[in-house]
Amino acid sequence: MVQGDLTAQEVDAVVNAANSSLLGGGGVDGAIHHRGGPEIVDECRRLRAEQLPAGLPTGRAVATTAGRLPARWVIHTVGPVYSRHDDRSALLASCHTESLRVADALGATTVAFPAISCGVYGYPLHLAAPVATFGPWPRSLS
Repeated sequence: MVQGDLTAQEVDAVVNAANSSLLGGGGVDGAIHHRGGPEIVDECRRLRAEQLPAGLPTGRAVATTAGRLPARWVIHTVGPVYSRHDDRSALLASCHTESLRVADALGATTVAFPAISCGVYGYPLHLAAPVATFGPWPRSLS
């Protein structure tokens, strides 16, 4: 675990806690788009036009260039909005699982994750951290 600026990590892939539009936003998403430059949003627009006209569904992940970031790729995933009444931990786990599958397909061996859904989406860190670090993962990733 490293605490620091996600946009400064020298890794193969940085995971973006994106919104479904993939076109930038606040928090981690805004920082990645801002520091990474227009190359990232250009690829996101292409993804929206060609593959994801309704946006990226919660729990899924896609990759783009990292633009001007020190990473090679950005893996965008949409986390669930926290609910006190509905258990959305499986969707949160899917963000991590799908991001790792995309990273594996790219050949990435180092991946930096933010605390997905813990910002404006309101997921409490003490509930999200065990999902991010221990699963529930599919047996193939255990």
